[in-house]
Amino acid sequence: MTNPLMHQNERTEWFTHDRFGLFIHWGLYSLGARHEWLKSREFMTTEQYDKYFKRFDPDLYDPELWAEAASNAGMKYFVITTKHHEGFCLWDSKLTDYTAVHSPAGRDLLRPMVDAFRKRNMKTGLYYSLLDWHHPDYTVDVKHPLRYNPEFVQQDGTRQFQRYVDYMFGQTRELLTGYGPVDLMFLDFSIPPEEGFAGKGKNEWQSEKFVNMVRELQPNILLNDRLEVAGDITTPEQYMPKEWVKVGGRPVVWEACHTFSGSWGYYRDEESWKSVDMLIKMLIDSVSKGGNLLLNVGPTGRGEIDERALERLQGIGEWMKRHNRSIYGCTAAPEGVKAPDDCRFTYNPKTNRLYLHMFSWPFKSIHVSGLAGRIEYAQLLNDASEIKMKQGAKASSMAAGALSEGRDADTVTLSIPVKKPNAAVPVIELFLKPGAFA
Repeated sequence: MTNPLMHQNERTEWFTHDRFGLFIHWGLYSLGARHEWLKSREFMTTEQYDKYFKRFDPDLYDPELWAEAASNAGMKYFVITTKHHEGFCLWDSKLTDYTAVHSPAGRDLLRPMVDAFRKRNMKTGLYYSLLDWHHPDYTVDVKHPLRYNPEFVQQDGTRQFQRYVDYMFGQTRELLTGYGPVDLMFLDFSIPPEEGFAGKGKNEWQSEKFVNMVRELQPNILLNDRLEVAGDITTPEQYMPKEWVKVGGRPVVWEACHTFSGSWGYYRDEESWKSVDMLIKMLIDSVSKGGNLLLNVGPTGRGEIDERALERLQGIGEWMKRHNRSIYGCTAAPEGVKAPDDCRFTYNPKTNRLYLHMFSWPFKSIHVSGLAGRIEYAQLLNDASEIKMKQGAKASSMAAGALSEGRDADTVTLSIPVKKPNAAVPVIELFLKPGAFA
């Protein structure tokens, strides 16, 4: 039987164990409160956007509360936008005045956040945008706010992109030398050529040199794949993969990043918020395919996590409190083990347990193929109550009894209560016999 964790290495071990993280998009766009890309979407100049910088004063910011909400939800790591595409920096960068320290906030907002999350034994992830719509030497591309401004585009030949690349390297060095061990860096993103604009990829970012610098500064750090060079983590965004993500035909370490609603930054009037049940199912579905889920919040301009996000974090936490062992340390089921319809399997190879997550609750019985003779015991995970089962079919009774129950020689029938347990997604924990999938 193929080991589903064969692609792991020592550096990614914590990541594929923890499975669930918090993404935080926070910047000047929280004041606009209508999408983190508003500067680009509305073709705003730096002068027009400057009204947010002059008024960024998160007086209610308490990173201890953020970390507590994430930890209670069962999250094990966080990723914060130290600088998004707008170019504004949450830390005290010495390479620019476009920072929280020089705004009305008047202080480094990153350090207390990192400290608060680390206090709860959560791993540290730093997001850094490769794009920068504020830097004077950042050249025009298809995402730039002033891409259709003739005067701005005409001046592009006077910009020295190498100066921006040096700035990007310098800021990354600040982040990786000033905030202790950083476990993960989320770099965002490479731009293909489009609409007659030149793209920006590994040559423009000088990605190989950049990665070498990062590895030299923090040898154990994990990098994503958005520099157009091989990273440790592949990062599908805003969709759920249909199977274990593969690159070149080989399974890779992957993480789906998703929003609660349609925006990453705080969006006051956005209404397409996912339910708690849907978010839990997204987490389960990711782990069942060997992946992680990075779920985003967009704090307000005053520094609070939106009450709609808090409500969902609390709901996820209620489920995780009783079901987290079907997530932590788990991965896809062994090869050949197929979940019943509208169910997902996760598998912990160290404890030798399978977890059957039921997205809909069937009547009295659920039939699982391929596991007869491999299960020692079954229980509902939420309350550890026994689930009785029948394994396989006796030859003498196959005509009348077993087949009428829907079982064959390779099938296990689990007898479940008529009433669904009080859980968003009920889980049956299957204790496997030693060597069941040797």
